[in-house]
Amino acid sequence: PDEPDTAAERAPAAPHPLRVLIPTQEFLRSRKGQLVLAEWIISFLTFVCYVASTAVALMTVPLIEFLWALFTFFAYITKLNEQMKGLLWPLLDFIRCVSAAIIYFVISLVAVSKYTCGASKAAAVLGFIATIVFAIDFYLIFNDLTKFLKKEDSPADAETRKSDDSIRAFGQNFGVL
Repeated sequence: PDEPDTAAERAPAAPHPLRVLIPTQEFLRSRKGQLVLAEWIISFLTFVCYVASTAVALMTVPLIEFLWALFTFFAYITKLNEQMKGLLWPLLDFIRCVSAAIIYFVISLVAVSKYTCGASKAAAVLGFIATIVFAIDFYLIFNDLTKFLKKEDSPADAETRKSDDSIRAFGQNFGVL
């Protein structure tokens, strides 16, 4: 009498489709998860400070970086980055972080030097903090990329490349290639 009558009652419930949008504890505890979440939050707070300040003309950059960090965050939690085989995701992420660090540094310097209200000063301080967070992220991505490239460059690959280069040089010297 205690056993379920149908197969549907015995099967576990399917997870809700929106469950995929909730980050896992594993991702939030990872270094990348914490950095992307920090970039997202700092970009949003910087955007709010610029909107409330006299430096409202500078709000576009934090808004774009907030949206880009939000997309990156959701791409990592939904594993969209692993599904996009045509894109070099680490390189795209590296370019995102380098450009964000440089742009945040520049607009923070402009906000500190040109505007005097408290909200623009707070936005500038948050911008400098964002510069540091993005710089840490691109430094770590760069280290991961160099480790990956060093693994690919095995001694056999280097020897093959040397022989190919010597053949190419020989052909160019004699007008064959």
